[in-house]
Amino acid sequence: MEKSIANRLKRVRDALETESADALLETHPPNIYYLSGFTGDAGILLVQPTSVTLFTDGRFTIQAKEEAPGVRAHIHRGGPLVGSVGAYLRRKNRIRVAVSPTRLSLASWTILKKAAGKGVRWVASDGIVDRLRAVKDAAEIDRIRDAARVGSEVMEETIHLVRPGVTELDLAAEIGYRMRRKGASGESFEAIVAAGPRSALPHARPTSRQIGRNELVVLDLGAILRRYCSDLTRTVYVGRAPGRVRRWYQAVLGAQAAARAAVRAGVTAGEVDAAARNLLQRKGLGRYFVHSTGHGIGLEIHEDPKLARGQKGLLEPGNVITLEPGVYIEGVGGIRIEDDILVTPRGAEVLTTAPREFLEI
Repeated sequence: MEKSIANRLKRVRDALETESADALLETHPPNIYYLSGFTGDAGILLVQPTSVTLFTDGRFTIQAKEEAPGVRAHIHRGGPLVGSVGAYLRRKNRIRVAVSPTRLSLASWTILKKAAGKGVRWVASDGIVDRLRAVKDAAEIDRIRDAARVGSEVMEETIHLVRPGVTELDLAAEIGYRMRRKGASGESFEAIVAAGPRSALPHARPTSRQIGRNELVVLDLGAILRRYCSDLTRTVYVGRAPGRVRRWYQAVLGAQAAARAAVRAGVTAGEVDAAARNLLQRKGLGRYFVHSTGHGIGLEIHEDPKLARGQKGLLEPGNVITLEPGVYIEGVGGIRIEDDILVTPRGAEVLTTAPREFLEI
């Protein structure tokens, strides 16, 4: 078994002792991959003190052997997969199994409990693996670094395509195409391309709207490379920007710099958020900053830690986070600047490289 996976399983088993549980039942595909290497879209993983069992179906028999050679594969035949897991657990004597209630549907939970019988004691425990995933090892950091490089390259290329008459969907299509040409398996999320007043929508979806003159354009994209994500945002202006837009942009850029300066191991996630938020508040823009300052990235585009108001969790070396302050003014537009950051013992390393200076096109 790959050494990194063996280390992860050891940390999971240590966490289970803290939870007074004998086993972990994991149903979330990114967590299953993290603990086994299995990438199939039908699987449940059972981690016990001396064994790991992957429950899947016949479509993935060969794949399970190839991707998870150190894991015992239990090939399920017919009916819901959770029923097979429950029947397996029924044969255990008074086992305590940790399960994440937020990751199971009511239907699956009902089938699982019935199949397992009364001999299984369930321990509701959210986030055991998610918390471990928040700290990346060297191999994971290398993958995110590569994804950040691809995302940065695509961002720079796409900005050169922004001009009046081009539609938001045109640019979104170019983003996906260029990522795959550079080796990405896909996009971390549907790219955001939002022009004019629509740029005031933080999660705008691209439309057939044509980009006009004298308006803001927000581009938010991310690449998946070897299963790990990147995430970055840039904002440009088509034409000669008025003074207020320039001031807003410099305020957002300053807020990101303030957050970056606050990043280091041992600082709370809430303190980083406050650094960005306080600067925008001093510039009279606080009410226009309507989301959190950032989030973790890795196998998923949104992971722990969350950089939001009041978050008490401490940043650790190996966290990879986004810093993405923004202001959104209805009827005018929005400005967001986002980069991927590696938390180090001494501070922050910026992984994304696309230029941040204000661009007028």
